[in-house]
Amino acid sequence: MKRLIAPLLLLTVSFSCFSCFDDNDDNTVSASQINDFVWKGMNSYYLYLENSPDLANDRFANNGEYASYLNGFSRPEDLFESLIYEPETIDRFSWIVDDYFELERQFQGTRGTNGLEFNFYGTPNNDTNAYGVIRLVLPESPAGGTELKRGDIIYGIDGTRFTRENIGSLRNKDTYTLNLGFYNDNGTPEESDDSIDPLGKDITLTKVTYTEDPIFRTKILNVGGQSVGYLMYNGFIRDSENQLNSVFENFKGSNITELVLDLRYNPGGSVLTTAYLASMITGQFAGQTFEKLIYNDNQADNNFDFLFYNTLPNEASVNSVGLNKVYILATGSSASASEGLINGLKPYIEVVHIGTNTVGKTQASRTLYDSPDFTRDGVNPAHTYAMQPLIADGLNKNNEQVPGTGLVPTLGYEYKEDPQNFGVLGDKEEPMLALALADIENATAKTNKIKSKAKNIELITDSNEFNPREGGMHID
Repeated sequence: MKRLIAPLLLLTVSFSCFSCFDDNDDNTVSASQINDFVWKGMNSYYLYLENSPDLANDRFANNGEYASYLNGFSRPEDLFESLIYEPETIDRFSWIVDDYFELERQFQGTRGTNGLEFNFYGTPNNDTNAYGVIRLVLPESPAGGTELKRGDIIYGIDGTRFTRENIGSLRNKDTYTLNLGFYNDNGTPEESDDSIDPLGKDITLTKVTYTEDPIFRTKILNVGGQSVGYLMYNGFIRDSENQLNSVFENFKGSNITELVLDLRYNPGGSVLTTAYLASMITGQFAGQTFEKLIYNDNQADNNFDFLFYNTLPNEASVNSVGLNKVYILATGSSASASEGLINGLKPYIEVVHIGTNTVGKTQASRTLYDSPDFTRDGVNPAHTYAMQPLIADGLNKNNEQVPGTGLVPTLGYEYKEDPQNFGVLGDKEEPMLALALADIENATAKTNKIKSKAKNIELITDSNEFNPREGGMHID
C-alpha cells in the first residue's frame, strides 16, 4: 500500500524564503510548491523507486523534516536530478520540463526544425574534424524547398568546420548557413589521402514550427513475382493509427506476402500505437499479450498488458496482413517503442532485424502533471512544470526485456550505413532495403556483394542525440 508522509505539507509551510518563478499568467509560485509535486510524483511512479533512498515511503519522520528537505533545493530541476538512479548508465531517459505545452507539441510530432536530419562522422585522416551527411530531408520543410538531398555532405556551418567537439553548438541556432562539401579520394584507391573538401556551395536555412508526418514513405515492390510492402515509419505518434491503417489497407489490397518495416531513424513514441502496428502486421493473435508494463511497488496494481487488437479506437477494423515473418530495418537511432515492437513480435513471428544494435531502452515513461492524480485534469494553473520519468518496464509475452546494450541484428544481417552510399530511401538498390529484398529472393550472392561494398566509417553521433526528448516509449 502506498503511504505518503507529507500530503498536506503545503498547507502549513511558509514559502517566503524560497526561489520563485513566474508562470505565463504572471502568477508567482515558489520552488518548494513545485518541489512538493516533484517528490510526490516520483515517490508514486518512479520505476527505480527501490534504488532511490530519498524516495522511500518512510524517508521522512514528520512534515517538518519533509519541508526542510524540499527547502534544500532552490530549483525543481535540482531535486528531480538528485532522485534519478545512476543517470549516466541506468536511467538516461527521465527528464523534467518547465513548459509542458511544448512537451505536448513534441509528442504530437511538432517541433522547431529546418527539415534536416544528419549523421556525423569522423573526417578521414583527421582526429579532430567531423562532417555531416544528410540522412533525411523532411517534405514541405525549409530544407524540402531546396536542392538538398539524402547523402549530401556538410563540412561546416557559417564558415566554421565541424569538429568532434563543436557539432552541437554549431547546430544550435535558429538560422544558419550550411557549407556543402564532398568526399575527395584524390583519385586513388588508398584511404590515406582521403579528405572532406569544400564544394563551394552554401545554403541558408531557418527553423520553423513543423509537424512531422511519421509515415515518411510507403511503397509496393514487385520482387521475384512477390508483392512486398515497404513502410518507413519515423515516430510512433499517437493518433497516427488511422493513417497507418490506410497504409495497411493498401498493403492488404495489394496482397503483399512480405513486409519491410523501416525503423532505422525511429526514436519511439506511444506504446499503444506500437501495439496497433503490431496488430496490422499480424492479425492472427488478437486478444493475446503484445507487451507487458510492470510498475514499481507503489503502482503494482496498475501493471498492464497491451494486446494485439482487431479494432482501432474509432471502432474501425484493423487492416491486418497476417504475416508470419517481417523484415525490420533498425539501427543505433532506433529506440524505445521501435525496440518494443521488435521485442513484442519475436515470440509470435520471425523478425529479421537488418542493421546494427539498437539503443537499448524499453522502459516506458509518462507525463506527470501537478494535479491531484498527476494527470492533465485539474492541473495547478500556477506553473507549467511537468515530469517525464521512467515508470514501467516493458516486457514481451515471455517476460523478456530489451537489454541495455540494445537488440542485436539477425546473424548475417549486420549492416552499418555507409555515408558514401546512403542510397535513395524506398529504392530497391538502397543497401538496407536491398538486403531484405535479396533475402526474399534467396539471392545470397547479392547479399554478400552489398555487405562487401560497405565501408566501416566511424559514426560520431546523429540527429536523434540532439533531440533527446523526441520518441521514447510513452504511456498515454
